[in-house]
Amino acid sequence: MRIHLLLPLGLFLMLLTVALSTGSVLFFMLSLLIALAVLAGLVSVLWASATLRVASDLSDLTLQRGETAELHLTARHQGLLPIAPITLLLDAAGSDPRPIRLRDMPGRKQTLSMPVRGDHVGVFPTGLRACIVEDLLGFFQRTVHLEDTLAEMSVLPRTFDTEPLILAPGDPGSEAMARATEDLSSPSDIREYQPGDAMKKIHWKLSLRKGELMVRKFDEPILQDVLILMDCSRPPSWGHPRAEADLRDALLETAASVFSAECRTDHAVRLPLLGSHPVDLDQHMSLSLVFDYLARADFSEMDRFERVLTLESRRLRKVGCVVVIAARLNSPMIDIMIRMHRMGPSLRLYLVTFAPDDANVLPLISRLRQAGIEVTYVTPETGASEA
Repeated sequence: MRIHLLLPLGLFLMLLTVALSTGSVLFFMLSLLIALAVLAGLVSVLWASATLRVASDLSDLTLQRGETAELHLTARHQGLLPIAPITLLLDAAGSDPRPIRLRDMPGRKQTLSMPVRGDHVGVFPTGLRACIVEDLLGFFQRTVHLEDTLAEMSVLPRTFDTEPLILAPGDPGSEAMARATEDLSSPSDIREYQPGDAMKKIHWKLSLRKGELMVRKFDEPILQDVLILMDCSRPPSWGHPRAEADLRDALLETAASVFSAECRTDHAVRLPLLGSHPVDLDQHMSLSLVFDYLARADFSEMDRFERVLTLESRRLRKVGCVVVIAARLNSPMIDIMIRMHRMGPSLRLYLVTFAPDDANVLPLISRLRQAGIEVTYVTPETGASEA
């Protein structure tokens, strides 16, 4: 029973008591009128909620961050008694459910269209979660929980331009591999000498037997891999509610940008995503599928990122470049990244932060730069800028 009902109930009891004490028909009729008003309110709420039909339709189930979809709502009920305007509880792209009032038109369909903006990367239930039916006087209220009115809206990361990666030993990998057409460590066949062949390729023993110069042929080298490592643990909090969501967006969009850029080269690309549903993304997947996996990243990884870097550092035999994307930086991470760089591959760090000039971080950045590691700052507001 709502507290608003206490007033008419008390007034009804008072008038009924006076009517029975004095035998007054007027007071009895007034008490009866109050009882009928309360009963009509109860019937109107029960009738309208029992016959209520609500539906929602989303114009686009997949959009990029910052884009807008159109949400169409329809509601109708068959109750003949008047009720207060129906309140719809709306879930919109991960925001807290917010109420929306509809004008009351008994027996007729009501429609409402509203924009839903994808403010953050992720997969969010969008649509109607429940509706609230009230009588005109506010005595009674009933919440009707809705089924099959929530759609799954995927907000995909946007991409921005990134600088080409520098693969070990220091040239852009695709150009270096185009020039290096032979791998001197892997002979595959023998052929006759041609003017311009290097002397070290000559097979001297076979040349003496055949009486003519013979040279070794070598396999073409395998293009080096690009390994992208993103910190999938919960981003740090900067003291305001949207900071964590903004950092997640920047992390995911940096990973998407680097991945999509490298897919346009001839290199193998690998991006392990850790968390409750770990998956290894590679260049054989379509970009739409990769972006969908990124949107579903839940940043629930419990292992410290230092341990992830250590584990991946044991599998660098074919890796020509390591890209590290993180929203935090500490001395153990610096030590591991320097050690990875010394093992052969080049390394680039994308540091996602609101404060590139943080005095606590600058000495760590200086150590990385002295070790020959590229550092790029990414801020959620402005994208990437070279350090």
